[in-house]
Amino acid sequence: MTIETLDKDFCVCRLKSADNVIINEFTFLSVTDEEISLVCPEENIPDNTETAERGWRGFRIKGVLDFSLIGILSKISDILAKGKIGIFAVSTYNTDYIFVKKESFGRALELLKANGYNVK
Repeated sequence: MTIETLDKDFCVCRLKSADNVIINEFTFLSVTDEEISLVCPEENIPDNTETAERGWRGFRIKGVLDFSLIGILSKISDILAKGKIGIFAVSTYNTDYIFVKKESFGRALELLKANGYNVK
């Protein structure tokens, strides 16, 4: 399986409202009955952000994942957890995106390579 790195720094935010969110490449917006969350490139943090945690880097599983596939995110999460690396995961219709703190990014990729993943 191929892991593709994203060449951006990301922020995980909690918003007051979804107004003024710049929707472009690599923007993940979630609205529930309890919160509005946003993962976006750091340069796109909206003004109405309540809380922002900067310093995330990301990668995705390359290709389209069929819904019948089981355990892909779980396996990656387990490898990183054993390496003491926390994740923030976002799933889309096609694939999964995994974000780790910037200081753990290189180590996360090393662990994935050591466990048979092709990293681009």
